[in-house]
Amino acid sequence: MGVHGTARKWLWRWRSNPLRRHDDIIEAWMVLVMWAVIVGGGAVAGLVTAQTAQDGFARERAELKPVRAVVVTNAVRSLASDESSAYRTSATVRWPHSDGTYRTGRTLVSSQVRPGAQVTVWADARDKLASPPGGPVDALVSSVLLGLGSASVLAGAAFGTASLARRRLDRRRMAQWDAEWRLVGPRWSQRAG
Repeated sequence: MGVHGTARKWLWRWRSNPLRRHDDIIEAWMVLVMWAVIVGGGAVAGLVTAQTAQDGFARERAELKPVRAVVVTNAVRSLASDESSAYRTSATVRWPHSDGTYRTGRTLVSSQVRPGAQVTVWADARDKLASPPGGPVDALVSSVLLGLGSASVLAGAAFGTASLARRRLDRRRMAQWDAEWRLVGPRWSQRAG
């Protein structure tokens, strides 16, 4: 069945037809609302989620500041890394606090650094170490993926809800057809015999 046949099958519920039942009209409206929610609601949910995530990533980039720190201890190497690798491993670093005192903490640094080396670390407003913020491209990609994810969740919920409602309609139609057949069936078989 081509696109034309599928469209014709779907549109028959909207036309005046002696075989069309009230449940067929309800189903047609449900399908229309489902697609409106999937397309319109999905677009809105995706855009709102993406913009909210983008704003959050921008706020994170604005709140974190780069700080020069000194490596205090050797970086702890994992057994899997070799000397020539540029892997990041954990080390203790010391950095100046805004009040002039110094803080120490553990953070990821290149496995090549030695004690006394200066590295750049990221600190939050309370001068606590934080992970480096993602760049604008990373934030954009993450925002788009989150937006697509929320649109997909909404589409799945709308489709699932409509499918359950259509299944209930189908059961109700089958029960009606069974009841009608119990009335008409005996008269039909008398004519055949």
